[in-house]
Amino acid sequence: MSTEDSTDRITVYSDYVCPFCYLGRASLDRYRDDREDPLEIDWRPFDLRSQQRKPDGTIDHSVDTGKDEEYYEEAKEGVRRLQEKYDVAMEMEIATDVDSLPAQVVSYHVKSTHDYETWLAFDEAVFAALWQNGRDIGDEDVLVDIATEAGIDEETVRSALDDDGLRAELREQFGAAQQQGVTGVPTFVSGEHAARGAVPPDQLRRLVDGD
Repeated sequence: MSTEDSTDRITVYSDYVCPFCYLGRASLDRYRDDREDPLEIDWRPFDLRSQQRKPDGTIDHSVDTGKDEEYYEEAKEGVRRLQEKYDVAMEMEIATDVDSLPAQVVSYHVKSTHDYETWLAFDEAVFAALWQNGRDIGDEDVLVDIATEAGIDEETVRSALDDDGLRAELREQFGAAQQQGVTGVPTFVSGEHAARGAVPPDQLRRLVDGD
């Protein structure tokens, strides 16, 4: 929900469990802080674990994702490089054992039922809980704690997590992202242009401002 229809926006496809999404948001925050005018984030959910989902939504860790130790070592190196570049402290470099789907369910619900500032407070708190504090954002009680600190009542979280219809909507959003050509996150979109990855603030400025 938005406070003003005239407010500039950037669409961001991301998954909370993606370290590059967290780092990309750090870059985006730098750009937003340097802008004279406010820039709202239009978050779109994306499920990095979609190929591992069982019918009940849980993760089947036995599914071969094609990502070996060499892949994760390269990913960690990339995370460390961007941590230094953006001056971001992180409790861990990857979070392969954390399921972000519950956090995305709650965030999607809050985004559609609360004002923008409340959603943003929850969204930023989820990222911080995982990447700064090493908390399990797939845990219902952890999400209740995060939400309460953002001014969201406990029942909102628990009812959202129990809502099968809401989960079905979220799956549709995941599919819509793929139909839009989003194959990885973070992906930033402004107008007809997009940038993928934790790109620098200057690149985000050119994406949004067109100069």
